[in-house]
Amino acid sequence: MKEENLRLDDLGINGYRIYQDPKRFCFGMDAVLLSGFALVRDGQKVLDLGTGTGILPILLEAKTGASHLTGLEIQKESADLARKSVELNGLTQKIDIVTGDIREADTLFGAASFDVITSNPPYMIGGHGLKNASEAKLIARHEVACNFDDIARVSSRLLVSGGKLFLVHRPFRLAELMVTLTKYSLEPKRLRFVHPHLTDEPNMVLIEAAKGGKSRVTVEKPLIVYEQGGEYTDEIYEIYKLPDYKRCHI
Repeated sequence: MKEENLRLDDLGINGYRIYQDPKRFCFGMDAVLLSGFALVRDGQKVLDLGTGTGILPILLEAKTGASHLTGLEIQKESADLARKSVELNGLTQKIDIVTGDIREADTLFGAASFDVITSNPPYMIGGHGLKNASEAKLIARHEVACNFDDIARVSSRLLVSGGKLFLVHRPFRLAELMVTLTKYSLEPKRLRFVHPHLTDEPNMVLIEAAKGGKSRVTVEKPLIVYEQGGEYTDEIYEIYKLPDYKRCHI
């Protein structure tokens, strides 16, 4: 990881900033929307599976009363960068970044260790999407280092009874996601579809599942990203907390 490749972005909340390497992988809107969808009560312990730059633990530390947050990342360079951001923001007592494989998360941490788990997992399987030449982006986008079954399996083991899993994914895989979640006693409780424009089909879905929950799911009103004129909607501005937010597009 070359220092000259790094850039420092303002997160627009609590004065927090984050290091990113545009040549590797930068967080996108999906991670920020997940930080607004996840519900974390005061004093809860949170794990982010596949934390990348550490964006979710940092945003959730700012937005919630979590007692401690952990980010798990398989790519050493990304984990090192996340630690650099955690240290920059003075959060080393609140956030741990662990280098490790999601598929082995249930051996890295004890059973029932977390109240909340978040994940912005790879969306693409098999031939879906173009495989990027960058290994970092390939791992982030395609199920080469883990698949959704791995996410659900380890989440079920690591969550306390009644604990919550929050994730963002693609609607075209929704049937598979629901089946896999229930396979591991993670009952879908809340869905919210994200639409680029009011008349567009959704391109993201936010999901909340409860370990051992009863079978009942609520579909919330759609989240619309853009107004007709191309400006963000008021709700997107509120989630970002910054009127003219500059993202690193992936």
